Amino acid sequence: MTTQTPTAWDQEHLIDPHGQDDKADRVQSMFGAIAPRYDLNNRVHSLWRDQAWRRAAVRMAEVKPGERVLDMACGTGDLTHLFARSAADEVIGADFTPAMLDLASQKRKRLPKPIASKVAYQPADAMDLPFSDASFDIVSIAFGIRNVQQPPKALAEFARVLKPGGRLIILEFTVPKLAPVRWFNRVYSGWIMPRTATWISGDKSGAYKYLPKSVETFQDREQMVREMERAGFSDVCTKSMSLGICACYRGLRV
Repeated sequence: MTTQTPTAWDQEHLIDPHGQDDKADRVQSMFGAIAPRYDLNNRVHSLWRDQAWRRAAVRMAEVKPGERVLDMACGTGDLTHLFARSAADEVIGADFTPAMLDLASQKRKRLPKPIASKVAYQPADAMDLPFSDASFDIVSIAFGIRNVQQPPKALAEFARVLKPGGRLIILEFTVPKLAPVRWFNRVYSGWIMPRTATWISGDKSGAYKYLPKSVETFQDREQMVREMERAGFSDVCTKSMSLGICACYRGLRV
């Protein structure tokens, strides 16, 4: 008898995806289901811009020689590997979805040895990091903060593990402010992408219905800046990219 992947996100749960008590379990199940075609969908549905956004995030981090980086919610390791190509001495990629870490570890094997030697992967929950206080110079999270059950708790953990003066880098989708761009993005993300991405991935978890809804219902840029400041970050700045489709935030650990 054939078993199907349980639906992680149906219409009932998509009404308020961030208010679900079991959001973390649903997100973990969802990413496990879409992991095999995750990179392909990222490239196709960002119109091949996703890597450019990650490179911009690395530049905003202003990595210095010898620094230690934690890339949280690392997924298949794209941002982790870009940090490893920088001046960083060590980069740890962490995620709570085993299937994503498996893929990231396989991709690591294809890196040049001097770069691959900087990278290590381990499972971790953003809300309860298994790292010592003040043990990193940079913490990053790309397209993951909105998937955390309690983002303020994750921000507090990021502040805890950063050294004084360390940098937090958050890359996240946003709702564009320009009306024509917002309209296009709503049609593309709300109607076209869920259908084509589901077809490419063969997904039955509802992942590509959740992802645009999770952006639409997540906090806006001003709220994100306030949450970072409450968590102990100063000099928070924001860089808008691709006409406001996504934004990169940087804050300094006080």
